[in-house]
Amino acid sequence: MTVLMISQVLLWAVVIVLGMICLALARQVGVLHERLAPAGALAMNQNVKAGDAAPSAPVATLDGRTIMFGENKRWKSELLFFLSPDCPVCKTLLPALKSFQKTEKDWLDITFASDGEVASHEAFVAAENLDPSRYFVSEQLGRAFGVSKLPYAVLIGEDGKIASLGLVNTREHLESLVEAKERGVASIQDYMKKRNQ
Repeated sequence: MTVLMISQVLLWAVVIVLGMICLALARQVGVLHERLAPAGALAMNQNVKAGDAAPSAPVATLDGRTIMFGENKRWKSELLFFLSPDCPVCKTLLPALKSFQKTEKDWLDITFASDGEVASHEAFVAAENLDPSRYFVSEQLGRAFGVSKLPYAVLIGEDGKIASLGLVNTREHLESLVEAKERGVASIQDYMKKRNQ
């Protein structure tokens, strides 16, 4: 009977110690979670940066017009979204972009940009129900903005200057571009660096 009681006491002691260890781990996870900042869109561009004037480049729209991007006056901000018809991540972001267009239409226009064969873009625009007048096909535009990976987005303010830009893989990354513009910083990463200094 004594051995049984000793084993019970030891087991309860082990359970209590394990419970305390679990609480300590949960606390550490909470501390780490607080320290991790939202990633936001990854700004990895060397050609242009926030605050620069948006570069000009000739673009052809899918409705047949040729315009010089960057030289038209803006009454709204513009989100320039670089994509490819065969990019699966780009396709997953289209519903978020359409939602943005509806909810933020008072201050934001969304324009799509890509390069390559016009026929594949026309089929893509028809399949995804996009506006062909807001879809540019221009390799020069991508080069002017220094786009090296897709999907990539650039938020251009009403003043024609780049408000924020970066590689976007999720809706949160898209929202981080708007948040960076509202806070007057180049990116959420820059905001977090300034806040932690």
